[in-house]
Amino acid sequence: MERDYTKLEERLSYKFKDRTLLKTALTHSSYSNECMMGDSECYERLEFLGDAVLELIVSEYLFNKNPDKREGALSSLRSQLVCEQSLSKLTKELGMSDYIILGKGEESCGGRNKNSILCDVFESVLGAIYLDGGFETAKKLVYGQLLDKYEEMTVRNYKSELQEKVDSFAKKLAIEYRILDESGPDHDKVFKAGVYIGCELKGIGVGKTKKEAQQLAAAAALEDIK
Repeated sequence: MERDYTKLEERLSYKFKDRTLLKTALTHSSYSNECMMGDSECYERLEFLGDAVLELIVSEYLFNKNPDKREGALSSLRSQLVCEQSLSKLTKELGMSDYIILGKGEESCGGRNKNSILCDVFESVLGAIYLDGGFETAKKLVYGQLLDKYEEMTVRNYKSELQEKVDSFAKKLAIEYRILDESGPDHDKVFKAGVYIGCELKGIGVGKTKKEAQQLAAAAALEDIK
């Protein structure tokens, strides 16, 4: 029986002209292998395309938004935005995980909740949208679901929010920020910061300044303790 993708399309804010593209984007190789369907009937080719589309959209955004940053810093920011954790979280928020078509073995092993699969599905669906609706439509999805949230991160004080959150349930727990790594020449440093609550590492952030890295680490920690 054909699945109704209407609610998913509403969440994506896009209605497919060719829904077979969406179905393929949601089909894991474990299912296509079980059903002897062939490689073109699973999401891997669309994932390959979606990965390239996503990289271009995010790269263009960061290039225009950060005219003072060099290649190394831009690459670090891009890696953080499109990491497996970030994309798998988006897939869950959009409810796409409920629509993934898995083989019986993968389903029984908890494949529907694997970050690696969820990340792949976000990229494959993006690839499907690109083929069905064009680059600007794909760009609209990435901005609405990913990059607009990055804008919010640059203006919110995540360190203060984290302190308030921790104080609300355990005032005696200390919050400590440590610079875990720094790279690049003096005029173009990239910093990796970690935030520890008690003695446990709760979040990592990468930024052009120590302050930016710490803010992004606090943002990651807030997500972790939710």
